[in-house]
Order: sequence, then C-alpha cells, then structure tokens
Amino acid sequence: MELLFSCIWAAVVGALIVRAAGQRRLLPLIEPVSPPKVAPNVTVIVPARDEEANIARCLHSLVAQDYPSERLHILVVDDQSADSTFAIAISLADRHRQLRVLKSPPLPPRWIGKSHACWIGSRAAPADSQWLCFLDADMRAEPGLLGAAVACADRENLDLLSLAPRHELKSFAERLVLPCGLYFLSFCQDLKRLQADDCADTTVTGQFMLVRRSAYERIGGHAAISAAICEDVALARLLKRNGRVLLGDGKRLLATRMYTGWRSLWPGLAKNLVEMLGGPRATLNAALLAVALAWAAWLLPLADAFGCARQVPGSCVALVPALLGSGAALGLHIGGAVYFRIPLWYAFLFPLGYTAGAAMAIDSIGRRLRRKVVWKGRTYP
Repeated sequence: MELLFSCIWAAVVGALIVRAAGQRRLLPLIEPVSPPKVAPNVTVIVPARDEEANIARCLHSLVAQDYPSERLHILVVDDQSADSTFAIAISLADRHRQLRVLKSPPLPPRWIGKSHACWIGSRAAPADSQWLCFLDADMRAEPGLLGAAVACADRENLDLLSLAPRHELKSFAERLVLPCGLYFLSFCQDLKRLQADDCADTTVTGQFMLVRRSAYERIGGHAAISAAICEDVALARLLKRNGRVLLGDGKRLLATRMYTGWRSLWPGLAKNLVEMLGGPRATLNAALLAVALAWAAWLLPLADAFGCARQVPGSCVALVPALLGSGAALGLHIGGAVYFRIPLWYAFLFPLGYTAGAAMAIDSIGRRLRRKVVWKGRTYP
C-alpha cells in the first residue's frame, strides 16, 4: 500500500509540473519595441483609492513613456480617497500637461468602486482616443510599455490586450503566499482553452487592460458590468463575444507590488477567490486538495522512512518514488523563489503557503455565503 501511495504521489507531482510548464508557454511574451510611426491616440485611466504609497511612482512611469506625447493622455480618477492620493496626483499634474486628475462622485447603488472610477475616466477621455488603457495605481511601467502594447494589439487585431506583470515580493506574507497562489492558478486553469478565440470564457488581469475604444463602447463599457466583483474578467467576457482577447506576459514591461503584508493581502485575495475558482464548492474542493498535496511532500517520505527504519515490508522501496515526487515539488518551488528573487528558504515553506491560501479561500466562501465583500472601506453585496 505504501508503494502504491508513493507512486501515485510521484505521478501526480510530475503531471502538475508538466502542466504548469505548459501553461507558462501559453502566455506570449510581449517585448519592448519602438513606438509605431503613426501612433494612435491612447488614454491611460488610473483608478485610485487610498494609493498614496503608489500613485507617484505609477504616474512618473507613465509620463516617462517613449510613446509620442501628443498622442498620450493620462487620467487619474480619485475614487473618494481618504489619504493624500488626490493631492499627490494634482501636484504631478501641475508639472505635466499630459496628466489630468478627476474626482469620482459618490458611488451609485449597484456599482463597484473600481468599475465606477474606470467608467468616469472613460467618459472623460478625449473623443479622438482610439484606445483606453486601464492601469492599476500600484503598477510601475517601463518606458516601452504603451508602444509595445499598442503594436501587439494592432498586429493581432485585438479588442483587449491584458498583460500579467512582474511581481515584487518584499514582506513575509507576500513571499509565502503569492508564489504558491500563482502556481495554484497554473495547475487549475486551462489557459489553452481560455486563450482560444472559439472559447466563450477567458482570463485576464485587471492590472493592465488595453481596450479598443469602439469595442468598449459597443458593449456598454464598465456600466455593463457595474456590480461584478471580478470586473476585469466580466468585461473581457463581453468583449470576447464579438472580438479578440489576449492575456500576455508583460514581465519586461510592467512591475507591481500588489500587497504589503497580511493586512492587505488577506482581504485582497479573499474578496474574489471564490469567483476565480468557479464557486463555493469548487473553491473548497481545490483548497482541500492543495493542502493535502502540499503536506504530502513532507509527510509521505517521513512515513515511508519511518516504516523503512522499522523494516515494514515495502516501505524502503516506497521511499524512492516518495522522495522523487517530493524532491520534484521542492525543486519547482525553488525555481519559483529564484524567479521571484526571494530567499531560497521560502521554497521549503510551501506547504504553509498553500495552507494560508486555503484559509483565504475558505474565508472567501464565507464572504460569498454572507453575501458581502469588504474592500478598502466599502461593503459590496
């Protein structure tokens, strides 16, 4: 029996690693390129609520774009911030003519704050803007971002290009949880299906979304998905019904630090995990399976080694595939630590990372069952 369990374990780990590696290749890498000779007008819309720690860095990176300045407009929509976000943005706007700052009016019923701010920005964009770029305030753009994104969207005839950024992880919570979370998504999602033009579903990240304005207005913009917690995916699904949507790898063009510790990371992930994973039942099953597989990496070899020491028949043989599977799992997470440029010892804590993620998933289910989500001082049904 020990040999059977160990062989199954090794086979499961191998299959997950092959799947994760295959998923990574399905995100086309978007490289920096020179801006097009005839550049279309682009309006970058930055919704911001209590982003005083991030907004200056984000805006400095946008005004430093090598995109033709006469074709680039930047709109910051302050979403009722209680900190100095608005003041910082206004001070920068005084020095850069490309930059404007708007104050969002009070949130109407059945609207999510980010969607409302994006909608306000889209209404205020210059009439000749052919592309709308929705960018989170915690993003930092490389100078070639917009030129590369517009060139890719035009070349591929896209209505929406979303770019996955490079993640900067600094606190213990970020380094423990986010690599495991991103691996978990690569295990669960079928990116080949979601990226296919003939699939009604899709996957994007709301951190960077370059949208063809004509397509955006045709579907009704953010007003059409005003109450959606996962507003990025909801908008992308509408756009994909009559157009093309693509998620690309933007690690050479974008960087972000999404969270600063447990206080921001936990509610930030819990607010929409249940939506991302397909509902309460699927989320619970995935969370429990992730915890079981993660801890098996340590417990199964220990159990086999203990049995081998006691000369239990088959335990010594079972120890070989158990160690192979666990070594492969550890190697995968060491590779993640190298990729994210964090200390290698975090790789040895990966069972704790999946356990913390599972706890957040269960909390997300609870929020869904209580029919309310709390985020940045607001409670949404």
